[in-house]
Amino acid sequence: MRVTSLLEIAPTPTAVALGNFDGIHRGHCQVIQSLLSACPDQAQGTVVAFDPHPQAFFSGQHQPLLTPLAEKAKLLEALGVDQLVLIPFNQALARLSPQAFVQEILVEQLVAQWVSVGFNFYFGYQRAGTAKDLVEIAGQYQIPVSITAPQTNGAEPISSSAIRAALLQGDLQTAQEMLGRPYDLTGTVVYGQQLGRTIGFPTANLQVPTDKFCPRTGVYSVSVTSPQWAQPQRGVMNWGCRPTVDGQQPSLEVHLLDWSGDLYGHTLTVHLQQFLRSEQKFASLDALKAQIQADCDIARSSLAAVV
Repeated sequence: MRVTSLLEIAPTPTAVALGNFDGIHRGHCQVIQSLLSACPDQAQGTVVAFDPHPQAFFSGQHQPLLTPLAEKAKLLEALGVDQLVLIPFNQALARLSPQAFVQEILVEQLVAQWVSVGFNFYFGYQRAGTAKDLVEIAGQYQIPVSITAPQTNGAEPISSSAIRAALLQGDLQTAQEMLGRPYDLTGTVVYGQQLGRTIGFPTANLQVPTDKFCPRTGVYSVSVTSPQWAQPQRGVMNWGCRPTVDGQQPSLEVHLLDWSGDLYGHTLTVHLQQFLRSEQKFASLDALKAQIQADCDIARSSLAAVV
């Protein structure tokens, strides 16, 4: 799948799904499937997203993402998308009127033949354009627009913000139901303080992208995959500052239950399965060891049906 931030080199004509698509959750997948099912034969199935995230642009603050670029591209490719076009979100783009956005971006640069959006899509200066406005404006250029209805998880609308809220509460079931898959953290194994091995529980310290959204601090049962392995491995992950050993900076450490070996420099993906407990400070290393053993026992049992 092609990934480009330059509109002028994106192959055209296109059939376009418009949005931020952070998370590629079940609602996003419906927008994309609507696009792919109606995509004309000669058109490139194209997801158009904004970089940086508009919230980050307007707030001037760091915006952690459920799916940083590499992860988003991988998920979109698996769905069958031909290309991901990242439109630089800057002051010039923010000032475009809804009419100018359609004419300059969709018609002139992307040569769009079909457009798919979610019901809550807004565009143009001060988010003045709605999905219904897009239908009307694009219709002036004979471009059909499909609007995907709200997708729900029970009674709750599926959204990236709802998934973030669930992850911060340790509610993995809700996050997984909205995503349609477990929430993942992918990173490279780096050298840490190597304290885990001194108490009998060696860990892999995982360095994840700085723009990756991290869940509630605490201990999780996880499944772990790697390009080096044929099968997933079971594990226990700790995300936090490790107060018992006076940790100062948050770190992500994974103890593999039934595997040992050198992982430094390897890429691992941790699939969050169950939130076990909050991070806490123990009175002694022996108390910490006992709790880690209990965590491992619970994880081994709960992961039996997963791995």
